[in-house]
Amino acid sequence: MPGTKRFQHVIETPEPGKWELSGYEAALPITEKSNPLTQDLDKADAKEIVRLLGQCDAEIFQEEGQVMPTYQRLYSESTLTTMVQVAGKVQEVLKEPEGGLVVLSGGGTSGRMAFLMSVSFNQLMRGLGQKPLYTYLIAGGDRSVVASREGTEDSALHGIEELKKVAAGKKRVIVIGISVGLSAPFVAGQMDYCMDNPAVFLPVLVGFNPVSMARNDPIEDWSSTFRQIAERMQKLQEKQEAFVLNPAIGERKKSGGWEFPGGSARKVLVGTLLSPSHSHSDPGFLGSPRCLLEILRTFERAHQVTYSQSAKIAALMKQASTSLEKKGRVHLVGWQTLGIIAIMDGVECIHSFGADFRDIRGFLIGDHSDMFNQKAELINQGSHFTFSQEDFLTSILPALTEVDTVVFIFTLDDNLAEVQTLVEQVKEKTSNIQALAHGTVGQSLPTPLKKLFPSIISITWPLLFFEYEGNFIQKFQHELSTKWVLNTVSTGAHVLLGKILQNHTLDLRIRNSKLFWRALSMLQRFSGQPKARCIESLLQAIHFPQPLSDDVRAAPISFHVQAADKKEQVIPIALLSLLFRCSIPEAQAHLAGAPSVCEAVRSALTGPGRKRNADALETLEPALP
Repeated sequence: MPGTKRFQHVIETPEPGKWELSGYEAALPITEKSNPLTQDLDKADAKEIVRLLGQCDAEIFQEEGQVMPTYQRLYSESTLTTMVQVAGKVQEVLKEPEGGLVVLSGGGTSGRMAFLMSVSFNQLMRGLGQKPLYTYLIAGGDRSVVASREGTEDSALHGIEELKKVAAGKKRVIVIGISVGLSAPFVAGQMDYCMDNPAVFLPVLVGFNPVSMARNDPIEDWSSTFRQIAERMQKLQEKQEAFVLNPAIGERKKSGGWEFPGGSARKVLVGTLLSPSHSHSDPGFLGSPRCLLEILRTFERAHQVTYSQSAKIAALMKQASTSLEKKGRVHLVGWQTLGIIAIMDGVECIHSFGADFRDIRGFLIGDHSDMFNQKAELINQGSHFTFSQEDFLTSILPALTEVDTVVFIFTLDDNLAEVQTLVEQVKEKTSNIQALAHGTVGQSLPTPLKKLFPSIISITWPLLFFEYEGNFIQKFQHELSTKWVLNTVSTGAHVLLGKILQNHTLDLRIRNSKLFWRALSMLQRFSGQPKARCIESLLQAIHFPQPLSDDVRAAPISFHVQAADKKEQVIPIALLSLLFRCSIPEAQAHLAGAPSVCEAVRSALTGPGRKRNADALETLEPALP
């Protein structure tokens, strides 16, 4: 088969019931494994979904030896030692701000997290009367912050060119490249470039796989694989000329999409890493593992505080699912950086669940004039790129209907009069409004505002921090808590809609090479068909109605990804074609006649002549992303 060489690293499909025996699960990177906790997620009700996803989030903070005993964890001595070393390098740059820069970089979700963290730390520095020294890079530029453009992370050269632009004229630049699975070419190219230019750059790689599990297939526009680059960084770490921070933090809550504890772990790890550099406490304490441990423990407590509201989170999940089922929309309206979290959650539903960009979307209330690198990229770019307070008031508010849900996300330190005015305007259109409000002990919502909401997820935080820098740790707690709540609500809403089979998202959009390989893995997993047949079916579904020529089969993966990004339901159509041994149009007809994607696949797996795969559905632990 032409193009076979590109698929050499893909393991042959094991026999049904023998996935574990084949070593397939063991060979998967940690970030690509599905979590056994959620193997029956599709059978759970709202309260059970919250419980299961909360347990997955708690795995971030498990001690070394509790799970995955052979891997370093967030609390491992080796992780803390590396964090102390990197924090020291950051402090050196901050002491001599002229010519210094700290760059946070990533593609997709990691890039949005880089944006959030750079905004937060620049706000902290301005409040201290200091010149902001943080910036961010996201594959695809600022439009990728507010819209799903995941395919842009596949270019190493793109990452290097963007880094050169922001670092021009700087004397010392620390580049923190974030790639959960150690897989994004956008980040890989930057790390390699930094190592080639050590007089100016110090690369820090943040991810959650061992280096031995970093992505090792060729990068189309670069000469090294991600694994080779990470191995080179490990060697340089002995001389503190590069750093790799890669604790293991647990498997995916659900496979196929983005829902992975690494989403929150990125924030926990980077927030802990950078926060001590901005404190005026005892320098000896700030440069110690004990300081980092204290910050990590505050984030661990945030998990406990957040999930104490499980019943109300479940109720919001059911409300969101009901709106989507009735063809309504869910709007997440957040103040300040909580609005960024809201935007992130909405964007990630698009490629994770095959959702329309209007289904769940976030809006940022407040001034964002100093947040973006190139704000002009977002002006007059069409409805896909609306995110601001003005956008909500002019485009969303007039079109709200009774089946829509609007969630207001704020702290009790925000402008509550402004919150109340907007709530009153929205309530004229829909009664489906809820609040997620953060406050500290002693604070309370004004009664007129409180009466407007039929339900409020009110999260009260202990008053632990008094100095200005310490207040920012509490701000980071608010952001992390909000991320957990919104992730749980949006994931659970789609589970209740039948978008998940076991804990696999079958309807994700193939928007980059990483998702292409995940799609192929799921076809092998659920069909039990040979690798070659699964490849052929996936390519047929991607390129239909164009027939597969030898030239198409032999094309680079980027060619297939570009075609797949324009299509919906590629994976379920390919899978039904395999299960029924039918053509793509016949598979499309099967899907169109089913109440949901997962019901269509479940029916195919358990129908006449499919006993072999029905057994697999009931007995196999899901293993593939």
